[in-house]
Amino acid sequence: MERTLRAVFQQHFAGYAKAHKLPLYIHRAAYWLAHCRTIALGGHISRCPEGHVQRAWYNSCHQRCCPQCQAIATERWLEAQKARLLACAHHHLIFTIPHELNELWSFNRVPMARILFAAVRDTLTELLGDPKYLGARPVFILALHTWGRSLVLHPHIHALVADGGLGEEGAWLRPRRSHFLPARVVMILFRGKLLAAIKDALAQSHLQLPPNQSRERFNSLLNKLGRRKWNVRLCTHYAHGAGVATYLARYLRGGPLKNAQLIDVDPHHIGFVYRPHGEEGERHTQQVLLRLPPEQFFARYLAHVPPPGLQSVRAYGLYAHTQRERLDRARAQLAQAPVQAPPPLTPQAFLERFPNATATTHCARCGRALISIPLPRYATGPPNLLH
Repeated sequence: MERTLRAVFQQHFAGYAKAHKLPLYIHRAAYWLAHCRTIALGGHISRCPEGHVQRAWYNSCHQRCCPQCQAIATERWLEAQKARLLACAHHHLIFTIPHELNELWSFNRVPMARILFAAVRDTLTELLGDPKYLGARPVFILALHTWGRSLVLHPHIHALVADGGLGEEGAWLRPRRSHFLPARVVMILFRGKLLAAIKDALAQSHLQLPPNQSRERFNSLLNKLGRRKWNVRLCTHYAHGAGVATYLARYLRGGPLKNAQLIDVDPHHIGFVYRPHGEEGERHTQQVLLRLPPEQFFARYLAHVPPPGLQSVRAYGLYAHTQRERLDRARAQLAQAPVQAPPPLTPQAFLERFPNATATTHCARCGRALISIPLPRYATGPPNLLH
């Protein structure tokens, strides 16, 4: 039996959808995931002119959570980032919201994501703008992840921060401390900004409280969280930013679960493997098999399908797209040429990076180029309305 996310949605999603009220974007995402690279989306036939070989290739769905067809989109994003990265050390910071706020997140995914991004942005901008630490406008990229390794809800932001910035005089400045930023100060400032933003959004009715929460109880929870230590990690700095960018790229497209992780797909369970975290954030070397009923699997997985309007990656400072001139000024001081956008990565160029790539374009027997014959689409597309 096929062990792919496509098979999971083909076999189990219809039954889950009948028993649960789901938003339209979930139904649309499920449609694409279930039909990716099937004849329903059309495609083409590659045929040898001499009749030696003929094979069908079906179109991809291009859904952000699809693990089958997002490899080229991931590579395009990564190449674009590497072309812009400054030739200096970079820092990797991780900002996590307390799990007590997960329910609030579930009811307010887009506004809570905006609040989280703003809190991290303002924390880094305020601290690195202080002459005690850097005294310059910081340069960083933020990426939102919402899942833990077992697909549980775990909203957090990864920050890729350059080890320096442009000062008011236009000179490249480096941090004044060898340890970049004090972890406790970062945590306290981030905690205060996020809690203040949540309270303000609630006061203006921009957030919806969970049905089982009253305003008084929730305010008490926020006050309690304000006295606790939050999970903010400052990882060891890297000599360059490419390594962290590569790490982030793996999670920005393709969803929280890859097809290689799926071990068992049957009428009653979906089994997948993952490596859990160990002590102090370390990963176990051995994989753990988790088998969930379809009901529990979809409850976890669908919480990570991004709703419309949710931007998962944002760039600030010199990495913002509006700061090209200032970025080139900083690159010149770091002995780098001005930013040059990489050439567009075509599907054919992407395939040529893998062994036996010519097997998809030329006949293995006679070497002649294969002829492409289009196939029609058979499906009508995802639902536009819910009945």
